[in-house]
Amino acid sequence: RIAVCISGGKDSMLMAKLIQMLHRHSKFPFEVKYLVMDPGYSPANREIIERNAKRLGIPITVFESDIFNIVASEEQSPCYLCARMRRGYLYSKAKELGCNKIALGHHRDDILQTLFLNMFYGGKMKGMPPKLMSDDGKHIVIRPLAYCREKDIERFSQAKAFPIIPCNLCGSQPNLQRQVIGDMLRDWDKRYPGRIETMFSAMQNV
Repeated sequence: RIAVCISGGKDSMLMAKLIQMLHRHSKFPFEVKYLVMDPGYSPANREIIERNAKRLGIPITVFESDIFNIVASEEQSPCYLCARMRRGYLYSKAKELGCNKIALGHHRDDILQTLFLNMFYGGKMKGMPPKLMSDDGKHIVIRPLAYCREKDIERFSQAKAFPIIPCNLCGSQPNLQRQVIGDMLRDWDKRYPGRIETMFSAMQNV
């Protein structure tokens, strides 16, 4: 039983639709629960998620938390804290629903960004594997979009022509480390075609 975690962004919406199609046509039996955690969205943004899920035919389960209020006072690493808290809430909800796998919408570019974030700011060589055991050893985390390019995911969201929820709603976004790394990688991709693919291949080899 897989808990598919939907944030409302383009990545998780595509992942949810792909897993739904796989669920319908796969010969391997499995169950799916589509989870949306509301960390403090405005009514308008929550409505966007619910409307998009309805358009895609995805039956979502929404539950609430107060993450935005908590991270608003965090100055050093708001995104890190937000991500950790999101995972904690999602793990708890997944356990409540009897799910033993948790699917997250990270794509290839996210994985590369994480590698450079850990090198530049954490002083360690650490990536974001497509499959791993959670820290508590109770769940397997999977990232089905691990080999997908962000630009291809953007094309999907444009083709569907639906609004998405950006990752800047907590107000803690200016000059964030992940944004800096993302800009660097996008610049490399423009100036040195093929470099991103080579780096990702290097990660797989390690």
